Amino acid sequence: MSPHAEHTRMLTRRALLQRGAAGVGGLSLGNLALSSLLGGEDEPHPHFAPRAKHVIYIHLIGAPSHLDLFDPKPELRKRQGEKCPDEFFKGKQLAFIRSHPKLLGTPDTERFRFKKCGESGTEISNLLPHLQSCADDIALIRTLQTDEFNHAPAQMFLQTGFARFGRPSLGAWSSYGLGSSNQDLPAFVAMVTGQYPGAGNSVFGSGFLPSVHQGVEFRSKGDPVLFLSNPKGIDGADRRRIVDSIKAMDQMHLDDVSDPEIATRIKQYELAYRMQTSVPELMDIQSESAAVHKLYGTQPGKTSFANNCLLARRLVERGVRFVQLFDQGWDHHGSVFTRLPTKCRQVDRPIAALLADLKARGLLDDTLVVWASEFGRTPMAQGNDGQGNITRAGRDHHREAYSVWMAGGGARPGSVYGATDELGYAAAENPLHVHDFNATILHLLGFNHEKLTFQFQGREFRLTDVHGKVPAALLA
Repeated sequence: MSPHAEHTRMLTRRALLQRGAAGVGGLSLGNLALSSLLGGEDEPHPHFAPRAKHVIYIHLIGAPSHLDLFDPKPELRKRQGEKCPDEFFKGKQLAFIRSHPKLLGTPDTERFRFKKCGESGTEISNLLPHLQSCADDIALIRTLQTDEFNHAPAQMFLQTGFARFGRPSLGAWSSYGLGSSNQDLPAFVAMVTGQYPGAGNSVFGSGFLPSVHQGVEFRSKGDPVLFLSNPKGIDGADRRRIVDSIKAMDQMHLDDVSDPEIATRIKQYELAYRMQTSVPELMDIQSESAAVHKLYGTQPGKTSFANNCLLARRLVERGVRFVQLFDQGWDHHGSVFTRLPTKCRQVDRPIAALLADLKARGLLDDTLVVWASEFGRTPMAQGNDGQGNITRAGRDHHREAYSVWMAGGGARPGSVYGATDELGYAAAENPLHVHDFNATILHLLGFNHEKLTFQFQGREFRLTDVHGKVPAALLA
């Protein structure tokens, strides 16, 4: 008898002896549960018809100054250099400001002025001239609130609904709920330009969900996925034999212990093998036309945010459910008025190109594009020299109210939700919490956020914890 046959016989005898007749039924129930992880009938489905089938989520690591991009405050500029009201400082937790700060308005120059854009008249800074042309596609939210004021906890809170490690990210919940529509690519892909978020890869992790739902990191330069290429001396046929042998051993182990993570491992090995063919073609942006490269400002063969935006379009074209783009470099505690324009030039053109390209291809209707960060920036100066010189001043972390936006995928185009007070400190109309924001994204994907749950450690968990509402004003 071969070692494989003998091991199978022993596993079968062991299972029967240990579990008895009841154990046979237990194995059947276990296999039914495992089938959901492998694409069976028991996996979650949308609760109602989704408006969005895909999400491209742009997370600007460090948090751009929304006051200088999306929320004009003439009164703040008028009161430039005054000490901020006591209620802005006393008894408040700020990340770095320690002494009573002065108000910091947006410079009154052409480059920093706001323009009423499109038929909607949405005001967007001249720092984003390309995005201004997309104003009628955007649902701008000016009053997002978060519970956290430091980067890593706030990043986790935005992406997982919890400020500590261990919870599934929004992308993982989307993968869990929707699955993949392309068996040769992951349901959830992440790409990073610059340094990693302070929270690390937990912001695109699967937490306690089966690890098949974690974000797979793609790179726009070099091997697109780490270890995707065969080692030297191993060809495709050799790789197939290796994968089949590992699968056979994993399957025996799965039959013996019914561990869901073994089922996940089987699926991931198969996906990785198929990706060896599908991913190189996907990542070959040189095949795009010269007009497309000009539109995005891409540079094939290099790592850039523009390249990642083009890859995001190619990914959703091929059925990937959730694409997360992280761009680092927005943490402007000093010299905000010299550093912010530089970062805006890097992202403005490719984001506007992504929206226009999706729209031209008929993909924007069912692709939700999100611009967000972990928190906003204070209307008070950090680092002012005390003599009115603001050239080196920056803005501190701000959780009370900040701007994010959505476009396509059922979000209400050309709309503005909420308003902050005259100095841009707090929500004056329609505050929106992070849990509400995530509930809205899930709603557009066809899910009641209260019902998309997963049992872990004896409790039903969800992305929005025990909170969240979906404002009708944000929906088309």
